[in-house]
Amino acid sequence: MENNLNPGAPELQPELTPSANPVEQAAPAPFTSRTDLSHLGRHADAIRQELGKVIVGQQALAELLLTAILADGHVLLEGVPGVAKTLTAKLLARTLEVPFSRLQFTPDLMPSDVLGTSVFRPNKAEFEFRAGPIFASIVLIDEINRAPAKTQSALFEVMEERQVTQDGTRYTVPEPFMVLATQNPIEQEGTYRLPEAQLDRFLFKLNVGYPTVEEEIAILQGHHAGFGGTPLEAVRAVLTAADLKGLREQVRRQHVEPKLLEYIARVVGQTRAHKGLYLGASPRASLALLNGAKALAALRGRDFVTPEDIQYLAAPVLRHRIQLTPEREMEGHTADDIVKQILQQIEVPR
Repeated sequence: MENNLNPGAPELQPELTPSANPVEQAAPAPFTSRTDLSHLGRHADAIRQELGKVIVGQQALAELLLTAILADGHVLLEGVPGVAKTLTAKLLARTLEVPFSRLQFTPDLMPSDVLGTSVFRPNKAEFEFRAGPIFASIVLIDEINRAPAKTQSALFEVMEERQVTQDGTRYTVPEPFMVLATQNPIEQEGTYRLPEAQLDRFLFKLNVGYPTVEEEIAILQGHHAGFGGTPLEAVRAVLTAADLKGLREQVRRQHVEPKLLEYIARVVGQTRAHKGLYLGASPRASLALLNGAKALAALRGRDFVTPEDIQYLAAPVLRHRIQLTPEREMEGHTADDIVKQILQQIEVPR
């Protein structure tokens, strides 16, 4: 689970070879970024601070959500009921000064309930398109796996191309555009398996786990002291659409060594050759890993990507894009186990 991972950045200071004469040994040169990331860092810290007003713990989850926002990707949150998946998504949306909408997926939901529909106007003697809730910058979809395939397919175009085609006319969704979807991995009654093509459109799949004992005690203490409920008003917007556009442009300019591009290709390519998998990841996964690593490096104050950034994001990027063979599933293996094996098999560039 992500919140069990160490979100700390790798060591940036080079290790110097000891000199025979201590006087001649130079002091380590401080790391100097070639790009000024202070503006990005201040906004990221402000968002973390706003989320921390309500959410206890989940620092790694917050970092990965911020990474997805900067990488311009969608996120699928998976976890049992009651671990604040929906609350976290709503709070994150409140930190951004952009339009927000929420959809509760149910088995009887139709595509027009998501995308919108054409309404006939008698006074104009013509049809007028009435936009659906998908036309927002942050779209929260609760229990996304409760809608049938017909409704799920309505999301394919808008998640990838950021547009909706209705009656031969294309309508563009607002910029930025991000889908935050939640699902319960345990309950199967009344749910539908998400198509692989739709899963592939999510940048990350994040597992939201239980809090630690200390964090749960803090939750209880806060609730007992009168901080219960969902005080969304406590969270304020700290980032505008224009700010986010500028930060994303800065992330795109992050430096990536050619050997790291090869490393990403080898990691993703190995999923297609692994004996424990019958479905490997597509080139879209390689792009997701690259964009995510750029954003994560920027959040951690670096203008360059390291192998550790790629390794840290390998599971969130790949776990929903690969399928285990029945034999491996019966043995109790998970997608994360396979990703870990692949990372251990491939030589890390230095």
